[in-house]
This record gives sequence, C-alpha cells and structure tokens, in this order.
Amino acid sequence: MKKVLVAYFSASGVTKAAAEQLAEVAGADLHEIKPAQPYSEADLDWRDSLSRSSIEMKDKSSRPEITDKIANMQDYDVVYVGFPIWWYTAPTIVNTFMEAYDFNGKTVIPFATSGGSNIDKACEDLKAAYPNVNWKEGKLLNGVSKQDMEAWVKE
Repeated sequence: MKKVLVAYFSASGVTKAAAEQLAEVAGADLHEIKPAQPYSEADLDWRDSLSRSSIEMKDKSSRPEITDKIANMQDYDVVYVGFPIWWYTAPTIVNTFMEAYDFNGKTVIPFATSGGSNIDKACEDLKAAYPNVNWKEGKLLNGVSKQDMEAWVKE
C-alpha cells in the first residue's frame, strides 16, 4: 500500500480546507507548508506592487523560508502539493518546498485553489522547474464535491 502525503500552503484558509478534504479522501497524512514569516493581510495585497507577495512573485529566484520540515519524507510514495494560484502560478514558497526534499521515485500531484485562474500555467511552471519529478496531472479544487475528489484520487 502506498503512503500518501498532502502538503499544502494556504494564505487565507481556502487551500487548507481543500487539503484537509483531500487528505481525508486519499487516506493521506497532512502537512502545512508554513512560512517562517507568516503573511499578513498587507503582504497578500496583490494590488500593491510593493506588497511582500508581489515582490516575491516578481523575483523567480525568491524562496521564502519554511518551518516544520518533514522528517520522514522518504517514507512517502505519493505527494499532493497544494497552493493558491498567485499571478497564474504557484507561490514561490512552493519552490522552497520542492527544493527542500528529494522527490526521486515519488509521484507528485499538484492541486490548487483560485479566485479566477486555472491551474494550467502553475503545472507547466512546476514541470519546467523540476523536470526530474514524476508529475501527474494537477487539479483546481475550488468547490469540488467529495465525490468528484474521490474520483480524481482514484485516477
């Protein structure tokens, strides 16, 4: 039986709710990707070009520090990686997470939540940045029913 992990970054709680439901459906362990410096409401103001999130997303080399590293990542066979869509892609803290572990031999499946964007560009960007990872097709989990989530997990 494969050991499954749902790792997620959530700025406002929307992705957290999707991750919790996914972990339940997938019979997976749950891990929050926590920034060492939590994001304030002002940090997340995408309309402000000087907000922390705007600055991080403009700098593709940005790697916000994370806390609570997973000690037993080697034990997992499948890792779902979740995040909100920022500027049509994954927040740079997801890159910090991807670069913190060895994903060799693991299946990695992205999922996201979004106020209006799809997940396509985020998946393309992650595959381009980490070409040696065994990526599976990602899914936007906005308002997905438990039944639809179960069907997706079974795929």
